[in-house]
Amino acid sequence: MSKIFEQGAFSRYSKRSLENATSPILEHSQFSAKTTVFISHRHDDLEDLQGVLGFLEDEYKVKVYIDSKDSSMPITTSAETAINLKDRIRKCDRFILLATNGAIESKWCNWELGFGDANKYPDKIAIFPLKPKGTYDFQYKGNEYMRIYPYIEFYDGTEKYSNGQQITRGYYVVTPKDGKNIYCSLKQWLSKGSIY
Repeated sequence: MSKIFEQGAFSRYSKRSLENATSPILEHSQFSAKTTVFISHRHDDLEDLQGVLGFLEDEYKVKVYIDSKDSSMPITTSAETAINLKDRIRKCDRFILLATNGAIESKWCNWELGFGDANKYPDKIAIFPLKPKGTYDFQYKGNEYMRIYPYIEFYDGTEKYSNGQQITRGYYVVTPKDGKNIYCSLKQWLSKGSIY
């Protein structure tokens, strides 16, 4: 079974406008009941971003923030951009890298991941792996990231934990640790204040 989602897999959720993901994070701070999620992404991946954003907001009722549509960001990338990004990452409850092959190669996505690592690791950061359509998992450029960082994966209910118990069908955040995997439902991981 494939572990890595294909690009376009969440297109049915693409009806959601990206413009709504730019409202100031301060509006959804620690006083809000909604969990806030910073999604690091490559700006060329807006179609997949729109689907993943819609999936997370529709299914898990979180508030997603993306910088590429934030009008308060500088037009030209600069030191101010980095300062603003640090602020947004710190203020969001969770950090997700929309890890397409292009994002894996992006210096800005890697910079954001490094800052997210310093501020959200180990339990508030995850990789959302997306490989090109029609490719194999081994061709995915982010495989090494999935050995280091928690990542999001879907289980269809036929898989089992190492103790033989059935894994309930659904989306999980899988954390590699000491040669084993720790599983947390995506719903629980996205619950404000409820970290496994």
